[in-house]
Order: sequence, then structure tokens, then C-alpha cells
Amino acid sequence: MRHFLLVEGTNEKWDGVKLGMRSIPIATACTIYHKFFCETNLDAYDPYLIAMSSIYLAGKVEEQHLRTRDIINVSNRYFNPSGEPLELDSRFWELRDSIVQCELLMLRVLRFQVSFQHPHKYLLHYLISLKNWLNRHSWQRTPVAVTAWALLRDSYHGGLCLRFQAQHIAVAVLYLALQVYGVEVPAEVEAEKPWWQVFSDDLTKPVIDNIVSDLIQIYTMDTEIP
Repeated sequence: MRHFLLVEGTNEKWDGVKLGMRSIPIATACTIYHKFFCETNLDAYDPYLIAMSSIYLAGKVEEQHLRTRDIINVSNRYFNPSGEPLELDSRFWELRDSIVQCELLMLRVLRFQVSFQHPHKYLLHYLISLKNWLNRHSWQRTPVAVTAWALLRDSYHGGLCLRFQAQHIAVAVLYLALQVYGVEVPAEVEAEKPWWQVFSDDLTKPVIDNIVSDLIQIYTMDTEIP
């Protein structure tokens, strides 16, 4: 399923990107997908139909409406990279009706709770604050911000968005990005509390470790897929 929503090799891009979706609608689509299968049996539904319906529903929730035809054509290109867009025949209309009906099913299963708080705004705020703490050389010579955003994007491969608070995920991906490049936050040793607790008072080191571990597990699972 990850490789349906995420395409184009190692640095996969969201199918949503191909549809011109912004980051938040894409995150909402992934959250809807994961939440739906937390409430239901994975074997009972076609994951690809659920994925298309999640994108369609997320577009409505985040006010970036997408045409079902575009969703179908992008999805069809995943299965048939060299194929042509589907003709407006019976197969197309059956698939379109399936997406619409599936959207209604998902709304009922999720009890119409399809608005979510994502880590994006928190990460943006934390990066701005951290940039002011670090010296300019340390900030410019290491792509901490780019890496943190990439880690956040990749976190939606799994269900982290359901298991942890948005603020905690934002801190954890930033923590991991700093660890990757060996960047230390100034005066951390002398500070009364660690930098990450300044951003989120209720955050603990075990929670950060759990998020980082789950995120690393996502990359490990990707390398195991032939």
C-alpha cells in the first residue's frame, strides 16, 4: 500500500504530489487511510480503492477538491506506467461510483471525524526557533530543516500519526535530524531542561525514542520490499 501512495523509487513522491495536492491534504489522506484500517479488517477491503477514496475525501476536508477522473488516471498510471488514461467507458464509471460509495463508507466507519491536527505547523515553528538558537554556520552547513521535513513526510508511511501527538512527532523528527548530522543545541548541558522539552512540556525522552524507533522501522520495512 505504501508504494501505491508513494511512487518513484527511493525518494518516493506522493501520488498526491502528482495530483498537485499540498502537504496537509496529503497528510490528511494518509491519516484517513490508516485510521480506517485501524477500525476495520484489512482483508475485508481493497486497499487501493481505500487509498483513492482517502485522497478524494481529504481533498474535500482540506478544501482542495480533486476530480475523481484525475485520481483514477493517476492511480491507473501506477499500475500501467506506459498506459494511456482510461476511456470514459463502463469500467471508468464503475470505478468512479466505487470511490464515491467508498467515501460514504469511510465517513460512517470514522464517524465523520476526518479533521486532524498535523505536526507540520509545529515543526515549522520549532525550526524557526532552533535556527535562532544555533550559530549561522552550523545551520547553513547542515540540511537539518530539509531532513526534518523529509522524515515527517515519510512518517506517514506508517501509523505514527495515530499513535503519537502532533507536537511530539514534530519534535522527534527534528531530534533525529539533529542526531543524523551531529548538531548540538548550544548551552544544552547548562540548561534547566532539554531543548525538546522547551517545545513540549509533556514530552519525555522515552516518547521521543519510541517515535524514532517506529520511524526507523518504516525505513527498515521499505528495504525489505523487493
